[in-house]
Amino acid sequence: MPKKHSPKPKSPSRKPKRRSPNPPEPAEQGSARRASETSARRVSETSARRVSAPAAPGAMLSPAKACSPAPKRKTSSLLDTRVIFCGDNLEKLKDFPDASVDLIYIDPPFNSNRNYEVFWGETREKRAFKDRHASTAAYIEFMRPRCLQLARVLKKTGAFYYHCDWHASHYVKVMLDQIFGANNFCTEIVWRRTNAKGLAFRSFPNNHDIILFYTNGQRHIFNRLYLPHDEKYVAGFYANVEPETGRKYQLADLTNPNRDRPNLTYEFLGVKRVWRWTKERMEEAHKKGLIVQSRPGAVPRFKRYLDEQKGVPVDSIWSDIPPIQPHSDERLGYPTQKPLALLDRIINASSNPGDIVLDAFCGCGTALVAAENLGRQWIGIDVSPTACRVMAKRLRDVCGLPEDEALWKAGRGFVVRDLPWTVEKLRAIPPFEFENWAVIALGGIPNKTQVADRGIDGRIYPLSSLPRKSGEAVGELAFMDAWYPIQVKQKDKVGRPDIDSFEAVMTRENRTKGFFVAFDYSSDALTEIDAFFRRSGKAIIPLTVKEILDEQIAKKLA
Repeated sequence: MPKKHSPKPKSPSRKPKRRSPNPPEPAEQGSARRASETSARRVSETSARRVSAPAAPGAMLSPAKACSPAPKRKTSSLLDTRVIFCGDNLEKLKDFPDASVDLIYIDPPFNSNRNYEVFWGETREKRAFKDRHASTAAYIEFMRPRCLQLARVLKKTGAFYYHCDWHASHYVKVMLDQIFGANNFCTEIVWRRTNAKGLAFRSFPNNHDIILFYTNGQRHIFNRLYLPHDEKYVAGFYANVEPETGRKYQLADLTNPNRDRPNLTYEFLGVKRVWRWTKERMEEAHKKGLIVQSRPGAVPRFKRYLDEQKGVPVDSIWSDIPPIQPHSDERLGYPTQKPLALLDRIINASSNPGDIVLDAFCGCGTALVAAENLGRQWIGIDVSPTACRVMAKRLRDVCGLPEDEALWKAGRGFVVRDLPWTVEKLRAIPPFEFENWAVIALGGIPNKTQVADRGIDGRIYPLSSLPRKSGEAVGELAFMDAWYPIQVKQKDKVGRPDIDSFEAVMTRENRTKGFFVAFDYSSDALTEIDAFFRRSGKAIIPLTVKEILDEQIAKKLA
């Protein structure tokens, strides 16, 4: 995406053109060029909130505000933002203009030499990464061209964060040093994502992830962040409380460590010392009640208020952000889902409001939600259609952001591009992708169970159904007993046996209505649907893929 104001009609996706036809600069040339850039920019500091008491562990002094519903924002003149692109990020990135993105965060599949399944937000999808890479060399070979493209689209003031774990972090750093230049490596961040594992008997438990932080030059954006002081520190060092205001303070030393300062050597309140300040400044502070002398002849000391301190600077060890807990409202069921607080910190530190944030391995969309919450523009890319639909649902539900082409053009919504919205493409995608597409397209919630779903692929809950937390299953949402089952078959023509099976499900669950999705239905299947309604009063609503694509299902869903 370069910005286009008049897209071609009937085009399923925008095909932006690159701003510059030049190929990516070789890594060696890039390193030498960037190393020669010696001009530095003073690092800015974020304003810290004044606090009179310590906050909870891990709380930022400048927390992000909650997402407001679909505000109109200034958009980029180079890129279409608030867009989720479905497809291979290598191909999508080739269409980005050079130096067009302010902050890039990626959390690609780890090279862990084991299979694991990804379950998108309470869905039945099983997407085995396996890890797609037979060896570390293959993993680096897969990531290198993508990181070259990411380096190309990053602005000279931009920042790049690569999230990985101990399996390949050292190989990844060598690759990134070659691409960005070793001089542009800033920090290896250690995020303690879990406590020690009890099963690690013959080694130290691996309980952290690595986030490699690079810039594209020395004039990069960086906003220093702070954490509240520890409660024990506050109790020990800010034990004094001002009776009139209730403000906590400590008494700080006013003497100068440099004893050879004749111009700062004078008598103040009957005590002669080498002071930190001039006599005029001392007298002014004394008039304001900021200097305390406990008794005549005692060395005066300065009142340092707790609520005027910025806090403890965030360093490279992040142990204050816990992983997503099983009962967390934020949890979607994706095993490597990152907490929103983690992305909040990265985005706050390395971008400003209105900047463009890119996540080229979106997963469940945490970076996009964080960027939207913090008033940034954003772009997401993921190869999985199901992931893109889950991201879209999350943006709608969490941020109140409408998925609407007209509102997106007006700066008040977002769009998803390049989804397989044709019958032919939907026939070709994996069954679990098709199943999740169908359920989410109906506005339903895919089944939490990954196996043995007992004939239910998803549920539709009426608006009148009020949610409540259930203790039966960790992280599961239970509703009032008003829901309709969804069954999905990636078949050209569903027959009567399929309908018979779904009738058994509806009878077992005592549902008055159910929805069936397929490409088409045999006459026997449709006849049995009518007969089942006459026998039991229970309605099976047959929906075709074409009807869903043509948005002709509103009356049937009512």
